[in-house]
This record gives sequence, C-alpha cells and structure tokens, in this order.
Amino acid sequence: MLFSIAAIPVATADDLRHRKDRVKGDINATLTDLDQSSEQLVAANNALGAAQVKLNAAQDHLAKTRGELAVAEVLDKQMQAKLNAAILRLKKARAELAEGRAELAAQERFLGQIAVQNYQSGDPGLLGLSMVLTSQDPAELSSQLNSVQNVFDKEAVTLDRLEASRVILTVQEQEVEAAKQDVAVQRKAAAENLVKKQNLEARAVDAEEQVSDLVKMRAIAHAAAVTAREADLERLRGLQQERDRISEMLRKRAEEARQRAAAAAAAAAVAAAASQGGTLKSNGFLDYPVDGYVTSSYGMRFHPIYKQWALHDGTDFGAACGTPIRASAAGEVIATYYNTGYGNRVIVDNGFRRGVGLGTAYNHLSAFSTYEGERVKRGEIIGYVGNTGFSTGCHLHFMVFENGVAVNPMFWL
Repeated sequence: MLFSIAAIPVATADDLRHRKDRVKGDINATLTDLDQSSEQLVAANNALGAAQVKLNAAQDHLAKTRGELAVAEVLDKQMQAKLNAAILRLKKARAELAEGRAELAAQERFLGQIAVQNYQSGDPGLLGLSMVLTSQDPAELSSQLNSVQNVFDKEAVTLDRLEASRVILTVQEQEVEAAKQDVAVQRKAAAENLVKKQNLEARAVDAEEQVSDLVKMRAIAHAAAVTAREADLERLRGLQQERDRISEMLRKRAEEARQRAAAAAAAAAVAAAASQGGTLKSNGFLDYPVDGYVTSSYGMRFHPIYKQWALHDGTDFGAACGTPIRASAAGEVIATYYNTGYGNRVIVDNGFRRGVGLGTAYNHLSAFSTYEGERVKRGEIIGYVGNTGFSTGCHLHFMVFENGVAVNPMFWL
C-alpha cells in the first residue's frame, strides 16, 4: 500500500536511466499508509513513548519516597522530643537520688553521734535504773527519768527517719533505673528512625536524579522523533514534486498521442467522454492485472502520525509473491526500474484511449519479464508479484494515469 509520491520516467531510455539514478540518489524514503511509517520515525516514537512511561513511573516513585521521608522527619522530631523528656526525667531522678543519699548519710551520721554519746555516757536504760536506786529526791528522779526518755524518743525518731529514707532511696534507685531504660529505648527508636530517614533521603536523591535523567532522555527522544518526522516530510515533499513532474511529462506525452490520432476518432472519443462527464467510469477497457482480491482502494487517506491527508494513488491487489502479473492492455513499456517507495516497477504507455492518454504502472514486483521499449500485448506476463520498496507484504500496487494524472483504476477495470 503506497501513496502517490514516486516517479515515472520520461520516454527515452537514456533519459529514463538518468532520471532513475537521480531519483535513487535523492529519494531515500516515502510516506506510508495507516499501518506504515519509516523505521526511523517508528523507532523515535517508540523511544519517546517508552521514555514517557519510565518518567511517569519515576515521578510516582519520587512522590512516594518524598511522602515517606516527610513522615519519617515528623516521627524523628517526635522521637527526639520523647528522648529529651526521658533524659530530663533521668537527670531529675539522679538528682533526687543524690539528695536522698546525702540525706541518708546525714541521718546515719547523726545516729552515729547518738550512739557515741550513749557509749560515753553508758546505757540509758541502766542509767535510769541507777537513778532510781541512788536518787533521794522524787522530783529530781522524775526530771532525770524524763531526760532519759527524751534521749530514747530522739533516737527512735532518728531510726524511723533513717528507715524511711532508706525506703525512699530504694524507690529513687528504681526510678533512676527505669529512666535509664526509657532513655535507652527512646535512643534506639530514634536511631532506627534516623537510619530509615537517611535511607529515604538517599532514595529521594536517587529518584530525583533518575527523574532528571529521564526528563533529558524524553527530550532527546522527542527531538529525535521531530527530526525523523521532519526528514520524512522532507522526503514526502521531494517525492510529491517528482510526482508532479512526472504527471506533467505524461500529460505532454498524452497530448502528443492525441495529436497523432485521427481527427475524427479523437473528436468522437472526446465527444463520448464529454457526454459521460469526462472520465469513463467502469467501462471495462482494462483487464485485471493479477488474480487476486482488492486489499486497499484508491483515495485520500489520513495519516495517524503526520496528521495529514495524502493520496493512495492506486488499487492494491492481494496475491502471493511470484504470482504472474499481466498487461491490462496493449502498449509500450517505457520503463522498468527500482524506486525506493514503489520498489520494482513497470510503466506502460497504453496510448490514446477514450479521449485521454492512458498509462498503467505495476509496482512492488519481485522480478521483471519485460524491458524498456518492448511492445506488449494484452494479457502478456510483464512481471511477478513481490514485496519490494515500501511494502508490508506481497501485493500488487496497480496505478492508472489519464494524461499523466493518477486516477481510480476501478474506473477502467
């Protein structure tokens, strides 16, 4: 399947070879149909699409990583606050423990002093008994006994306070130990979250670098796609100019044939054509060139990549490679050559028919069985179906020209 963008050579063999060589040198590619495009453009568009997919995935990964990092940073602040509170608690508990120990030491020293005094003055209990045995004055005895009782009371109070202080000290020691354990737990949790945060930060950096690289890759792929598209469009413009040039040559050739035809026959043919609106539709003048079915018709097509309308300038017949191709009508073979777009092709001048200069072209052939300058008969084998040039499979791209202008072949078949 092909658009009308290739060349038909002039009548003389030397000029045909000259133009054929020039076409081969100047034209390297052609516009394809809905299911075709140049390899460069397809590859560039595929690369661009792949780059965009990777970029979207990388951006999603980066957004997710940044979200996890934000959560880790908030948790880090919370854990740091808990750790600071635990450290303050530990400091306070240690300070209270130090005060308790100092208080206990003071009480122990005071009790020690009492013990020393008792040792120096004797046992208070025995001292009371001695007073009872030796005292003569009851009032004096009562006073002395009260002093001894005061000593006992003071010692008992001191002992009670000492015992209470020891209990409080034990509690304070337990609080210090609990605070130390809390600090250790908070430090471990903070350290683990710190490691997680650092890993997330590294992942975020890697993801940002990947996104940056993919943005550059997408830009490169886009530039390559644009370059390939512009190159194809430039080839298209050149080939369209070649088509116009060939159309003009065939128009002149048709005019010469018309002038050579008999005046009466030409007038009759022109009158017949005029009476039917110009182009004779489906008049059956041409035979089908190959045994096969129509796979693509003549007409304008919209290209999905280039976003342009272009002419599919012939009718495609599906047939296996090697199927014989026969001349649709008698005529002179004016060219057999290879074109980048049309592949191997045969051009036949079928003369002045029905008021117009008629020409036929057979494209994508696998091989020729005719040569330039040969006169062929209707139904004579001129080549074989192939897949040369811009083609996606074995088929014949059949073209019909009226005065050098490509028309719908079905009007003549």
